This record gives sequence, C-alpha cells and structure tokens, in this order.
Amino acid sequence: MPLPAVEARRIDAIRRYSILDTPPDGAFDRIATMAARLFDVPVATVTIVDVDRIWFKAAHGLDGVVEIGRDPGLCASAVLSDDALVIPDTLTDPVACANPLVTGPLGVRFYAAAPIITAEGHRLGTVNILDTKPRSITPGDTATLTDLAAIVMDELELRLSALHAIRHEQQQREAESRYAKAQRLRAETEAAAREQAEKGKAAIAEFASTLQRTLLPPALPVVPGLELACHYHTASVHNVGGDFYDVFPLEGGRWALFLGDVCGKGAEAAAVTSLTRYTLRAAAQIDPDPVTVLDALNTALLSDVAAGSRFCTAVFGVLTPEETGFSLTLASGGHPPSYHLRPGADGDRPVQVEEVRPQGGMLIGALTGAHFAATTLRLEPGESLFLYTDGLTEAHTGDGTRIGDEGLGAFLADRAGPLTAGALVQDAVALIDSLPQGVGDDVALLALSVPTARSADEPGTAAATAHTTAPADGQEH
Repeated sequence: MPLPAVEARRIDAIRRYSILDTPPDGAFDRIATMAARLFDVPVATVTIVDVDRIWFKAAHGLDGVVEIGRDPGLCASAVLSDDALVIPDTLTDPVACANPLVTGPLGVRFYAAAPIITAEGHRLGTVNILDTKPRSITPGDTATLTDLAAIVMDELELRLSALHAIRHEQQQREAESRYAKAQRLRAETEAAAREQAEKGKAAIAEFASTLQRTLLPPALPVVPGLELACHYHTASVHNVGGDFYDVFPLEGGRWALFLGDVCGKGAEAAAVTSLTRYTLRAAAQIDPDPVTVLDALNTALLSDVAAGSRFCTAVFGVLTPEETGFSLTLASGGHPPSYHLRPGADGDRPVQVEEVRPQGGMLIGALTGAHFAATTLRLEPGESLFLYTDGLTEAHTGDGTRIGDEGLGAFLADRAGPLTAGALVQDAVALIDSLPQGVGDDVALLALSVPTARSADEPGTAAATAHTTAPADGQEH
C-alpha cells in the first residue's frame, strides 16, 4: 500500500489534470488501439487509478466498461511502481489471481502495464495489455509499452496546456467586459488593457515556446565517431510549428535519426508532431528498417481521427558504424533532398555536394498504401550529411528569388568553412539571419559528420545541444 501522504499527492495530481469522467478522446482511444495492435492482444486499456476505483479513459476490447473497483493485483498494483509490471500467468500470481478480471467472465491470464508518470513522479494510472492466455514479452516490448505510457502523459500535458489557454482567454474576455462598464475611467482602463494585452501576448509566446520545446529533444546524444549539430529557427513566437528531428540509439550499436515537417501550425499540428515523434521511435524499436518505419507512421496518421487531413514529410535513417565511418540507409517520404558533402578532388571545387533523394517517396499520412523509398550511402572521415526542412529553401533572398534546392546546393558547395556538422549548421544559421525578410516558416536543421583522425581528438565534436531561435524583432515574417 502507498504511504498516505504519497497517495494524497498522487490524487491531487489527478485532480489537477481534470481528466476523470471526461468523454471519449480520439488520441487516447488511438493509443489503446495501437497497443492492442502492436502486442497482438485482445484487450488494451488506458486507465486512471482514482481513490476507490479504476476508471477507463480508453479501452480496446472492453465495450461498455467504464470503471471497476480498485482491487489489488492488476492496475492498482501496477501504479505502485515506476517500472512496468508484467504477469505472464495471473493464476500463478498470489495477488492477481483473485482480481475480478481474472476470476470473472473475461478470464485474464496475462497482464502487463506501464505507469503513466508525471514530471514530478506522480503515477496517475497505467497503459495495460491483457490476454486470455498466458504469454511472455521481451524487454523491448516492455520498453515500447513504457513509450506508449509516455505518449499518454504527453497528451495529458497538451490537454492541460489547452485548458490553461482557454481559461486565460476567458479571463481576458472578463477584463474587456469590466472595461465596457467603466467608461468614466476610460483613460486608466485603456492603459491597463494595453498592459494586459502585452502580458497576454507574452504569455501566449511563452506558452508556444514551452510547447515547442516539448516537441524537440533537449540535447542530441553523443554518438561515438560522429559529430552532430542541430538548430531550430522559429518563424513566429506566437505559433507552434510542426518541424521535428531526433537522434536515438538502436540495438546492435546502431543509431536512428529522423527529421520532418507536419503541415500547418498551432495546437493541432503540435499534437500530430508529438504522435509522429513517438510513433517513429516506437516503430524503430520493433523493426528499424527505414521504409517499414515510414509505413508505420503512414498507418498511424491515417488511423488518427484527430489528425484529420494532417500529413507530413520526413526522412528516417539508420546509421551503422563500420571500421571507418558509417553506413547510412535513408528513407524519404515526400521530403526535400538531403546533401552529402565530401572534400573536392584536385582541380575540382573545394567541396563536392551530392543530393540524396530516394526516388518515389510519397507524402506521409495522405494516402493508404503510400510508397516510400530508401537509399544507402557511406559517410567516410571528413564527410558530412546536411538535412533541413523546407522553410529554408522556400525563403527569399534580397532580390526576391527563392533559395530553392539548387540555391541551397550552391551555397553548400561555395562555403569556405570545414565540413563539420557544427560548421555546416552555423553557416546555415548565418544564411537565415542574412535574409532581409527572414523566413516565412519554421526551419529545422540537422547535420552529421565523421571527424578525421585529427579533428576527432578536438573538444566539442561529439554533439551539439539542440536550441531554438525566433525572429530578432519578435515579429512574424
């Protein structure tokens, strides 16, 4: 049993999210359905463990079930620990064997759950998978279930942020109503209203910035033998963009990377971006083949009722270390080309720039059965790869012409800096800053390079921290 003080704080956290007894929500229903599909089980649920009940926010395979008593053995036990709970055979578990879900008509014989944990460590509930026959799962499956619980927590945070924004808007309307009733204090009220408006804009900008940061990794990992650098440029301080990127480890010493762009802006685009990032991560743990991962994302977006007609472009790659350098398999779904940069041969330009554009990659989330293409290349010492979103190539130069793919390729070929990830990103940021009208859309940059024997010993070549910039004047371009 949890300590009374710990349990009281946990219940307070549940009340803060205002989730209990709310109507069905497509995002949570989709997570339950995804869990059932990923683990091939008949029942999957998203639950909140209340004072004296277990309430089902989403349930796949339990039609009509809204809540059950807080009996020990399953959800009530899973919420007591930060780790996932796996019971291969409930009849052999001394506590679970008496649970009504085990002894009742459903006859649950297998149960696994991952707790839904807040940033403060409060366990609100669980994501569960159940089967009517005993079975076992791998540590990788347990990690995937934990990732699904993290997605639920992200959705709860987004929902709470939206509630705060609505309350803030209501407060602003009430202030305007009071202003209308106080004409005799017009001058003082107008000054106060202007001040409140400025605070409101600042609050909205802060909200957008905070939400944007949750959609990006706080820092890139350290990949042995590789330099990484990234940058996120926000076109507007008031709108959350849909650009995203990430780098994370896979089994066998391999590494996965992705970069992409969800269409649109605002809270809806942010929700789809969150779904996209976690789907790519979860799918890669099951089968890291880049085309298979993009297929999984396409299916997830098309199955997402809340996503509507939202689609995205993306590149997904798998890096495999070799004796010298890396082998990279890169798949694309409707995304602009990446650029492979190599030192020029004698008599050639200082830098050789080659487009990496797998032929036939379609938009992700637009069509059932969309085709995605992949290509494989090698990154040798002294070589680099540059990835970006189309906010960069759609920007206009001083003479009013778009940079375009050709202009970006020429820029990369003509730059005099070293072929390192950090230098590439730094020069691209300088290009953005030099544009008279700025950029009209967010820009995400990700670069990777294989250091030479000399540069590998220099500090700062392992990874660069992810960071975000906005227009210097705070205005939308």
